[in-house]
Amino acid sequence: MSDVGILGYGLYLPSHYMSAADIAAATHGRWSESAVREKLGIVSKTIPGPLDGTQEMGALAALDALARTGIDATEIDLILSMGEEWKEYPLTTSAIHIQERIGAHRAWGIDLQQRCNTTLAAIKIARDMMVADPEIATTLIVGGYRNGDLIDYTDPDVSFMYDLAAAGGALILRRDLGRNTVLGSHIITDGSFSRDTGVRYGGTVQPIETLPEKTLQDLRVRGNRSLSVFDAEHMKTGLNEVSMPNWLSCIDRALEKSGATRGDINFLNVLHFKRSMHGGLLETLGLTDDQSVYLENYGHAGQVDFMISLHEGLQQGRLKNGDLMVAIAAGIGYVWGATVVRWGPAT
Repeated sequence: MSDVGILGYGLYLPSHYMSAADIAAATHGRWSESAVREKLGIVSKTIPGPLDGTQEMGALAALDALARTGIDATEIDLILSMGEEWKEYPLTTSAIHIQERIGAHRAWGIDLQQRCNTTLAAIKIARDMMVADPEIATTLIVGGYRNGDLIDYTDPDVSFMYDLAAAGGALILRRDLGRNTVLGSHIITDGSFSRDTGVRYGGTVQPIETLPEKTLQDLRVRGNRSLSVFDAEHMKTGLNEVSMPNWLSCIDRALEKSGATRGDINFLNVLHFKRSMHGGLLETLGLTDDQSVYLENYGHAGQVDFMISLHEGLQQGRLKNGDLMVAIAAGIGYVWGATVVRWGPAT
């Protein structure tokens, strides 16, 4: 069977930042700066500037990936957009827009969505498609993220999302590359949480035009910051029971599919979440702090965290040739995922 490897990656990071002090101030005193830093694990996070649209950030990351790898956009056969649904224009197709934006005229594209696990889902889908279809030799996984626009910092129920940031990320996968080989993946979804979190207004249940005037006035003041928790008690209680077991199950199953065990892990590529949970996960897996990167200076850019963690791991020398990288992610809905990559030349 053909192997599929990561040829390279690309990033786009906005030049604007929000500090822990800024976040604390936005909560109107509910959170202190020190609590934002130490408990939530946010020193600063990237936030979008006026030109940092979701699709545009993805396109800029794709251009960065092309520059880093030295390939031409016309070499791309397939584009999988993992970018978010909060974007420049609703119902426009991000993969197809990015295809045009970067000049990938031979490619065809699909938009995928699994919230913050979308990059891992896209890697699995891309690998499976490339192995099955001889016409797909090079795949671009790409997208942008700025869901932090929708966060109301005065809502205590969404404090676990105060870290939502902005960025664009891209991966280029190639069949028979002979390095950075994508191995096993495993994903778990649990629909019992599917309506616990979401954007309240603007869909078919509560269209903007049917909202009472008081709600409309509130939205005008808050800028549609209506990403909220619909059922806080169910989500908190339920996730506390199943989240870590599901994550560990994904890790173990992905390792099993890759012919490896937890003892073989060299680097954990993990999205940003609160500091204590990050440390506890490393301890559970028998890993040290220098076998991962904590994204306290980035925040949580959703599914783009994979590329940021990969970038920092390489830049800091924590991810090296021969290392077994396990990437994990989770997203509202709820989904947990893990993907295994053998970094460096295939042996």
